[in-house]
Amino acid sequence: MSIIKQGIYHPLTETTAIELALNLSIFSEDAKLSCNEIGDGNLNLVFHVVDTHAGKSIIIKQALPYAKVVGESWPLTINRAKIEADALKTFGRIAPDFVPAVYYTDDVLAVTVMEDLSHLLIARTGFINGETYPLISTHLGEYLAKTLFYTSDYGLGPTRKKEQVQQFINPELCKITEDLIFTDPYYDAETNEFEEGLRPFVVALWRDEELQFHVNVLKKTFLTDAEVLLHGDLHTGSIFANNSETKVIDPEFAFYGPAGFDIGQVFANLLFQVIVNDKKRDLFVEHIETVWDVFKNTFTILWETQNKEVLAQSTSFISYNLSKFFADALGFAGCELIRRTIGLAHVADLDGIKDEQTRLAAKRKSLELGGILIKQRKNIKDLGEFIEIVKGKIN
Repeated sequence: MSIIKQGIYHPLTETTAIELALNLSIFSEDAKLSCNEIGDGNLNLVFHVVDTHAGKSIIIKQALPYAKVVGESWPLTINRAKIEADALKTFGRIAPDFVPAVYYTDDVLAVTVMEDLSHLLIARTGFINGETYPLISTHLGEYLAKTLFYTSDYGLGPTRKKEQVQQFINPELCKITEDLIFTDPYYDAETNEFEEGLRPFVVALWRDEELQFHVNVLKKTFLTDAEVLLHGDLHTGSIFANNSETKVIDPEFAFYGPAGFDIGQVFANLLFQVIVNDKKRDLFVEHIETVWDVFKNTFTILWETQNKEVLAQSTSFISYNLSKFFADALGFAGCELIRRTIGLAHVADLDGIKDEQTRLAAKRKSLELGGILIKQRKNIKDLGEFIEIVKGKIN
């Protein structure tokens, strides 16, 4: 007798996850399945289901109706699972080499069944453990170019783009971003979390009216510029990699917003390694350079060959757009550096530094560089100037 309740949401267990997997006919009828709940994120259950005889495996991801990082006192819509599944399918059609395959979705259970990527490692974990992933920046540059172009007015056409804007309305998850990235770090909010050794720098940040003005401008851009379908949370914890593959996961924050936001998230999360990894600093600087160069070149080719707007196919207009994307990306990267240092959700790149003085020094650099990128984003004209500023602040 089935123990999965039909038509009713309920959290899966390892037992019911196995039953679901068997009901989907993904495995043979005589499969011997094992299951472990492996989710270590803030919002979801994640089950790893394996046929111990055949070696075949899948991932079952289920949205919880609250944020795990806080508990049931922070309720969340389970509709984010449909947003994520639809985004995975959309990005998978555009850039299949960089997105896990989706096998099944259930909107009622808020479940997505997808390709198992356990032969890869979360990029953040790999970087902290000494991996460098030589192709990750090339892959991410191509992923960004294709997903951001093909979901824009110029890649889709305005009618289909407007339909997708409606499909990916995601107010509850966007509100988390709006609060945690653009609001809470800039005043004494209860969600903020930082070490006492940083307090003088944090208080100075709270009193910096120029910084708050620029953050408000960036927040307005985030709220109003429905340029492209964003992943919405594209940090190195949302990327699986090895030396030959890169896969982007977890787009539950997907919505239509400014193209520079995803680019800036990638910049910032590579910058954390530039800040903390002095032995491989130049390599991670090269990763940042490669992300932008590959993005810019690939996006330009798509713009020139696939553009659905005849009058937009001009050198001056593509230059205008790329300049806007770059400036926005720098500002959003600055916001990410700051919020991951003193906001609710930190990164192991910084928090994992054992020596207190070394850790505090790295966090101060993160705050200082974040502020510079936010304030100076429109004055930094190109990649070379950006990298010089980074090196000058970090060294």
